[in-house]
Amino acid sequence: MTERSEPDARVTDRVRAVEPQGIREMFELAAQADGDLVHLEFGEPDFDTPEHVVDAAHEAATSGQTNYTSNAGVPELRTAIAAFLARDGGPRPDPDSEVVVTTGGVEAIHLAIHTVANPGEEVVVPTPAWPNPISQARLADAVPVEVPMPAEDGFAPDAERIVDAIGPDTAAVLLTSPANPTGRVFTADAMERVVAAAAAHDAFVIADEVYRQLTYGDPEPRVAAVTDREEWVLSVGSVSKAYAMTGWRVGWLAGPADVCSQVTKIHESTTSCVNTPAQYAAIAALTGPQEPVDRMQSAFRARRDFVFDRLDAVEGVSAARPEGAFYAFVDVSALAGSSTEIAKRLLSEHGVVTAPGSAFGAGGEGYLRLSFANGRDRLELGLDRLEAMVESA
Repeated sequence: MTERSEPDARVTDRVRAVEPQGIREMFELAAQADGDLVHLEFGEPDFDTPEHVVDAAHEAATSGQTNYTSNAGVPELRTAIAAFLARDGGPRPDPDSEVVVTTGGVEAIHLAIHTVANPGEEVVVPTPAWPNPISQARLADAVPVEVPMPAEDGFAPDAERIVDAIGPDTAAVLLTSPANPTGRVFTADAMERVVAAAAAHDAFVIADEVYRQLTYGDPEPRVAAVTDREEWVLSVGSVSKAYAMTGWRVGWLAGPADVCSQVTKIHESTTSCVNTPAQYAAIAALTGPQEPVDRMQSAFRARRDFVFDRLDAVEGVSAARPEGAFYAFVDVSALAGSSTEIAKRLLSEHGVVTAPGSAFGAGGEGYLRLSFANGRDRLELGLDRLEAMVESA
């Protein structure tokens, strides 16, 4: 038996290889701070879950829908997801064999990576990126390969850089569109090129489309719709962001039946199945009135425009206007210190909580992520305080 007397040796190498998340670090620091803090660190809508969705969960709970479901999810929800994907620019998967309901989009990516990446194989991640897939690759004993997008172009997705990173050891490529933290969107041509390059190496594209409904222009097609190699695409979605349901924890993975059957199998070893009343809430979200989504998207677009107009007026910082999601990835490299030091100074001296760019992998240093999923008055106060910090630097 391996000797594990030292504290660091009491846990596995794969767990030690996972870095603490910078977003959570700022959240924990804020919990210890006093005063009126403006929270711009989390990507969580400030809207309430639509009433008809809450009612559906209440009805499910009070009518006895509180038992285990199939590992893959209740059939009605899988059917609703398949129909949703088809009407929103994608092919319609078979709900019986090509859709798995997961505990949020994060579990969908986790299960996908564990299913398709062998130990030592590579998972290509364009960065700056949400850090969870990088951690998940390490937990699967795979190797995350971070591919920085060009900062000089506002981190616009560069298909050539991604294609160049794909090789014989690649098991999967993550495409997040709109991206977190930059809000940038992949064009249909870029998606097609990446899928073709991945498929040529028998590698999957994991299409994280969680923010797709929060695109502010005409949305690009879904990744699975732009390729004739659809069998190499695994589509990830969620009701968390567009329906203000972050705490309900309902997402999905859609893809070829042979992969989804294995995802369903190992789902038993993670959460067995998603919370049953929450699944019925998700059915109501996807099949019911969509006006709440339209209202939220309109509010986020107005907030985006307000935030970027304000940032344009602050000398010493800049940001590329995002095409989707609800984040401003702000270049603060002209200020003294690392992004973590700047974020901590903004918190301790000015009462604004943000996420340091270093939390988002290669290329993120020198930036702060600000979420504009917050009310206009709080955004205005937060930006006033950011401007005051920049002016005092």
